[in-house]
Amino acid sequence: MSGAPPAREPTAPRARGALRRAGPPALLLAAAVATWQGVAGLDGVDDLTLASPAETLAALARDLPLLLDAARVTLLEVVLGLALAVALGTVAAVGMHLVRPLREAAYPLLVASQAIPVVVLAPLFVLAFDYGLAPKLAIVALICFFPVTVNLLDGLRSVEPDLLKLMRSLGASRLATLRRVELPSALPSFFSGLRVAATVSVIGAVFGEWAGADAGLGRLVLLANNQLQTPRVYAGVVLLTLMAVGLFVLAGLLERVAVPWKRRGASA
Repeated sequence: MSGAPPAREPTAPRARGALRRAGPPALLLAAAVATWQGVAGLDGVDDLTLASPAETLAALARDLPLLLDAARVTLLEVVLGLALAVALGTVAAVGMHLVRPLREAAYPLLVASQAIPVVVLAPLFVLAFDYGLAPKLAIVALICFFPVTVNLLDGLRSVEPDLLKLMRSLGASRLATLRRVELPSALPSFFSGLRVAATVSVIGAVFGEWAGADAGLGRLVLLANNQLQTPRVYAGVVLLTLMAVGLFVLAGLLERVAVPWKRRGASA
């Protein structure tokens, strides 16, 4: 009587593949940290200019409660601003897709909105919305709105013509075609834009806090820089980087759940 193969055997090749994929980034990161440590240890490098990785880790351990309290404020701004951008961007992309005159009128303005530096707009938002959460949400939403809208619009417009002809031959309405064919087909493009937006959303929150805030990781980094607390500055930057990378990974995981057919196609 032959027994069934062990349940863990099929996962071994995938585990080895994951290790192979993670190896080069880990080696590159280790090389970057080693180079950073070497440059920071040079006699001609001022400690007030460049903190070493060891000093940064010491600052993380020493100031962790302070850094985490500030990071929670920034993360709230990022998540709410990103959610606002996704909602507005989805509505705008679907509207421009369905109404061609709207697309022709709004698309150039959408592109032009990205030509204005955020560092210039941030103080204006603070003046318009006063100090508090609102200006940070507006800045994050403005930065994230463009990649979400443009990628979703491109995805909606790239649906295979044969699928659209099939829906018309079946007598489907315009909204039914949008719901059953165009939106599902555009999900990979939407998540591509979401990954970009999730990464740059942290930048928007920091700019908003620099323009005017009484809490947040961006404000803490700015104060530490003014007080020449360089290790704390680098510790804050490390947390901001981890926040952006974490949001990027989360967007990728959401894509794996929402677009399972893409993963199956890649495996095939």
